[in-house]
Amino acid sequence: MTRLLIVGPQGSGKGTQGIRIAEAFGVPAISTGDVFRAAVADGSDLGSQVKAIIEAGDLVPDELTSAVVRERLSQADAEGGFLLDGYPRNVAQVMHLDEFLEGRDEELDAVILLDVPRDESISRIALRAQEQGRTDDTEEVIANRLSIYERETAPILGVYEARDLVVHIDGMGTLDEITERIVSALEARGLVRVPVA
Repeated sequence: MTRLLIVGPQGSGKGTQGIRIAEAFGVPAISTGDVFRAAVADGSDLGSQVKAIIEAGDLVPDELTSAVVRERLSQADAEGGFLLDGYPRNVAQVMHLDEFLEGRDEELDAVILLDVPRDESISRIALRAQEQGRTDDTEEVIANRLSIYERETAPILGVYEARDLVVHIDGMGTLDEITERIVSALEARGLVRVPVA
């Protein structure tokens, strides 16, 4: 049973590392974006609500986000644990996740924080935008997203620090180096990686 969160600013590489770490510990990587897309594709009631909000260009409210994530965590593949990426996004969502896990008599094992300097995040996102031909990732937009992260998401780390769950990882280096740092830090906390077949 491995229950993890991965947190970091945009451009920290948490999506890529999240998938690698989830594989290493044999749990599904659950990103809020993927969950929303799946719910919309599903055409469920929740999905229809999410679709309308996203199409209007608004952020999905906490209650609805938490409901969609709860539904995903109730699926069979997440019974043995999970790695959440992009949730909880703020302190209200931390409370929702706490309630859900308490209801299942479970708790988080660790919160992986990828530490990347702000200017590095900005240059990584700008590079990605260039490579993918994304015109919406202007420096102004990127800086705004990082400000939202600092204002809304960074405070959740205080909550998890108080519970001694946060594992600080230097997010600079090659993909493999960073993955190795995360795996070593989690193993040091007693988590067991899945043997490579």
